[in-house]
Amino acid sequence: MHPSTALFVACNVLQRMVSNVWRKRMEIAQRTAGKVLIAKTLDHRVDARMASEFKRQLLAVIEAGHPLIALDLSEVDIIDSSGLGAIVSALKQLRGRGVLVIVGAQPAVLDLFRLTRMDRVFRMFARADDAIAALSN
Repeated sequence: MHPSTALFVACNVLQRMVSNVWRKRMEIAQRTAGKVLIAKTLDHRVDARMASEFKRQLLAVIEAGHPLIALDLSEVDIIDSSGLGAIVSALKQLRGRGVLVIVGAQPAVLDLFRLTRMDRVFRMFARADDAIAALSN
């Protein structure tokens, strides 16, 4: 194989590897409790690298007809403005036809909600059971 061909092949392989790292699929587990859907983010980071996938999945949940959503962020250690923007987009998609609450936010995540004053926009619950009880009334 010619050296320039080998270099070209190596660059393509490296590009695919990097691309796969940046396009990591966000994992969200779903369960229902009565009329409430609990969507639990299983990833430890919700940042720019996965915010669009996170947003897509949240909007798919809403489009599937779930108006009462408890977003469980208990596994999330780090969230940035892109992740927060995805959550705000989901709230906007509900357009007053439903409720989106936040459950189990870790201290760093809670700090971002407080810093951006989103803790005044979203109802925050320490436990999923508390959110389910509040949304079921």
